[in-house]
Amino acid sequence: MKRRDFCVALPAAALGFSLSGCNREPSTGPADIKWDRDVDPRCSMVIGDKRFAAQIRDPNRKVTKFDDIGCAMFWLMQQPFGEQTPNTEYWVADYRKGGWLDARNAHYLEGKKSPMGYHFAAVSEPEAGTIPYQEMKKRILSRGK
Repeated sequence: MKRRDFCVALPAAALGFSLSGCNREPSTGPADIKWDRDVDPRCSMVIGDKRFAAQIRDPNRKVTKFDDIGCAMFWLMQQPFGEQTPNTEYWVADYRKGGWLDARNAHYLEGKKSPMGYHFAAVSEPEAGTIPYQEMKKRILSRGK
């Protein structure tokens, strides 16, 4: 490599490394979803409805994003870790307020039209007609898909 080429390549490489650091996701907590661009790995649908999205951060800190809590549950069953494995984070969109809730501590309204037809929406506080996570999980898994 000629000295001139090296002088051009080195600053470009340094710039690339510095910019890549700006785009890194946090190592904990929910990640940003690129609405209408990120794709659910289980159903291959674009994640577009902010009221039903879910995400799981595995013990190695990798985030996987879903368009429906049912997709997240069935995907999780196929992984070498589970929802109770240390350092596994499991988030679901708050149907009413926006933002993220720990899926295992949320309360669920049944009968809401969700993207993949599992028909559950998460809320932060118990209210008439809500069920806890374990009951919602049991109903989704018994239904299958």
